[in-house]
Amino acid sequence: MVTHAGPAGPPRLTRDEFGALYRSLLARAAWAAGDRGALDAITPARVLAAAREVRTGRTVTLAAPVETLPGPDNPEPARHRMSGQREGDDTASGLHFAMDSFAMNVHGDADSHIDALCHVIYDGTLHGGVPASSVTAGGATALSIEAAHNGIVGRGVLLDIPRLRGVPWLEPGDHVTADDLTAAETAQQVRVAEGDLLFVRVGHRRRRAERGAWHAASTRAGLHPSALEFLADRRVAVLGGDGNNDTAPSSTEGVDFPVHVLAIHAMGLHLLDYLQFEDLAPLCEAQRRWSFLCVIAPLRLPDATGSPVNPIAVL
Repeated sequence: MVTHAGPAGPPRLTRDEFGALYRSLLARAAWAAGDRGALDAITPARVLAAAREVRTGRTVTLAAPVETLPGPDNPEPARHRMSGQREGDDTASGLHFAMDSFAMNVHGDADSHIDALCHVIYDGTLHGGVPASSVTAGGATALSIEAAHNGIVGRGVLLDIPRLRGVPWLEPGDHVTADDLTAAETAQQVRVAEGDLLFVRVGHRRRRAERGAWHAASTRAGLHPSALEFLADRRVAVLGGDGNNDTAPSSTEGVDFPVHVLAIHAMGLHLLDYLQFEDLAPLCEAQRRWSFLCVIAPLRLPDATGSPVNPIAVL
């Protein structure tokens, strides 16, 4: 294992520093200002190239099981009700169906989900300057998850930051920097390229499994806002993490979710939150290959700000 000492801690950003970073990333991501945002970087040629990443044909989920029990990080869990048969029904003969109904808070702190470009309202607008009024109680009339209705298929790259630092996970409140991402590339002998689906492991799921759930809304590991410059340089198409992608407490004065603002609002990146890489990382380690074909299929929810999701890596 290659070790890399974590930084003492990147500095907090003032409002002015965050504003300057936002404007810089907005200008550099002008190519992604359309309805699909940075998904436009995934061309048919890049999908064909991603298909050539497949070596063994093995498929691996990047999603965690949907949870139906409340916890410190999941006070409003998904509700699952079996609706197909009633107590006392005689199923000994004939045809019967078992059925289910589900309801969930898509943007919670436990279940794997994808954020649409209409998810973040900042200074009165959505991504690309779309008016915030396009999102109402009846749904989103612009930039909904329907932008990805044909699926997101491309080359996935996993950068494992705990592996880089020689620890099982990053502690809540720790930050992933651009230097961490560059050093992980070197350690893993992989390079993030234009149109890639970038997945950054902080070890949130492993810590949760071994230490138990905690109030992740108030303290969690994630990316430092300045790390988004790495993503802009490489023109990645999607960002996914095993936490919320944002560190808590926030590193930015007056902005609670600076990575969400920069990624979704400024750069047009669909974000995947609360994935799990504990199945994938050991396979990448064993094969010494950290890139793979990845298939992401959000539900067809035409007016929604996001969707539960089960990304599949094909090795």
